[in-house]
Amino acid sequence: MADTVKIGMIGCGQIAKIHLGHYDKIPEAEIVALCDVNEAEAKRIAAERGIKHVFTDYNDLLAMNEIQSVDVCLHNRLHAPVTIDALRAGKNVYCEKPMAATYAEAKRMREVAAETGRMLAIQFFSLYDPPTRAAKKLIDQGRLGQVYYAKARSYRRRGRPFVDGYGTAQFVNSKTSAGGALLDMCVYHTARMVYLLGNPDVLTVSGRTFQQLDMYDDRRKSSGYDVEEFGLGLIRLAGDVTLFVEEAWAVNQPAGASHQIFGSKGGLQLEPFKFHTTIDDIEFDATADLNAVDWRWHQCVPGTGDVDGSQRHWISAQLGRCDLIDSAGVALKTMMILEGIYKSHELSREVTAAEIEAGA
Repeated sequence: MADTVKIGMIGCGQIAKIHLGHYDKIPEAEIVALCDVNEAEAKRIAAERGIKHVFTDYNDLLAMNEIQSVDVCLHNRLHAPVTIDALRAGKNVYCEKPMAATYAEAKRMREVAAETGRMLAIQFFSLYDPPTRAAKKLIDQGRLGQVYYAKARSYRRRGRPFVDGYGTAQFVNSKTSAGGALLDMCVYHTARMVYLLGNPDVLTVSGRTFQQLDMYDDRRKSSGYDVEEFGLGLIRLAGDVTLFVEEAWAVNQPAGASHQIFGSKGGLQLEPFKFHTTIDDIEFDATADLNAVDWRWHQCVPGTGDVDGSQRHWISAQLGRCDLIDSAGVALKTMMILEGIYKSHELSREVTAAEIEAGA
């Protein structure tokens, strides 16, 4: 078994720079090639990091036999075509979230991964943090009893990309992004809940999206801003489970997040982490020092380091040190939910999983 994974990065923008920073902390990850249509920027990063190969056509990068793994850091509408090409070229693929621009594209990515026998992972840091790992342990051990409801809410007071000062115009133009707050941030929180709930089948989705708040008019016009700043959805899942999600890039409410899971024997709040239960007719609200727990697990529980972050896990799985968490399966179900919200908004009614499957 090899002791390093040789990686080609496709895309050298702001997300790629974050990925590169994570790889810096993983000794077994070796970046051997970069690709970007902005050749000057790709060459600058390559020179800074001592990376030998720079391309402007990703097909040239995929032709390198030395590369085992590809990291796709492009805008949402490019995720599916580039990932599919990379899988067919015999590469394992780690793709930035969301999985794709549409559910149909995401489904095809997963199908091609199965057809080629290659590994496919989606960047969801929210699956690997201590609160999620602790929650998963409690749920799997039956501490919550029958889980029947979960909700995830996250608000920014003013955090729309580009028009509020951060990021580029491509984040708020559907020609490149395909969506707004739902595909940018709600994807993380929905995926986290889908994972904790055991990736159940979607039955129906009802949702709404909004774009109501003022913005700098020059930035609205120059960006072609045409995506939602706020979205919400009510999702019925198999096993008599209901999920509610709510996400805002910008809203006239206090900023903050709340992620909760409700069970017949106990309930969880993920930030700050709390476990609520009733014993002998006495209500208990328990907190946990997850920093101490995480430290102890790293010292005492074999394999803990292999789930210490999304990219750490991706590299460990390729080296055969652990089984790959099915982030692509979670991402596919997440895409069905988010596309269902868009479709429900468009049709002004609840939609079924079959209708989402049939959508273009």
